[in-house]
Amino acid sequence: MAVLAVVLAVAGAVAGAGARLLLGRLRRGARVPVPCCEVAVAVLWAGTGLARAAGLLPLTWLPVLLGLGWLAVAAGAVDVLHRRLPDALTVPALPVALLLLLPVGPAAVVRGAAGAAVAVAVHAAVHLLDRRAVGAGDVKLAASLGAVLTAVAWPALAVAAVLAAVLTAVAGLLGAAGPAGAGAPARRLPRPRSGAAVAHGPSMLAATWLVVTCLAGVGAAGGSGGG
Repeated sequence: MAVLAVVLAVAGAVAGAGARLLLGRLRRGARVPVPCCEVAVAVLWAGTGLARAAGLLPLTWLPVLLGLGWLAVAAGAVDVLHRRLPDALTVPALPVALLLLLPVGPAAVVRGAAGAAVAVAVHAAVHLLDRRAVGAGDVKLAASLGAVLTAVAWPALAVAAVLAAVLTAVAGLLGAAGPAGAGAPARRLPRPRSGAAVAHGPSMLAATWLVVTCLAGVGAAGGSGGG
């Protein structure tokens, strides 16, 4: 059982190093300290491997979750550091997501394509109403995440959206309540995204990874998945 996890942990460390190097070379990327990406991807991939080895995750969903884990670390790192999501990651993420869904089945790919359109439409509407709540990068990211979520089941799209909003709100509250530093005078910290300070992309990515992992694990994916 541990062999697969170890193999994926090593592979994840290598993939994480690749993500860090790629981000450093992108025009709108980021310089991420070593070994942040390596450790993060290795942990996510090892956890996915353990779930698969324990029989808690269908083999067909393994490529999707590995790709999603890599994207979560790469895109999330840039959003946390610079409050933006590079087009070089978000735009090709949709066709890659649909490609990784092929082992799940044609129905999942079709649902994914439809879900991507719905997710983009909803996030674009929110973006037009309040650009501080959802940025343009979030709208582009919603395409690939919406595809993966609806491939599992349509309700997953709403569940992940609510969870992402909660995670962003919690992050904003924690940031606002954080100490200003020992012996330093208190200063106003950035408010939650309603005040345009908290990156929403990492919450979207984390929520998607959690929801897809849980639903795939209970057999809501593939041929028995919801529609």
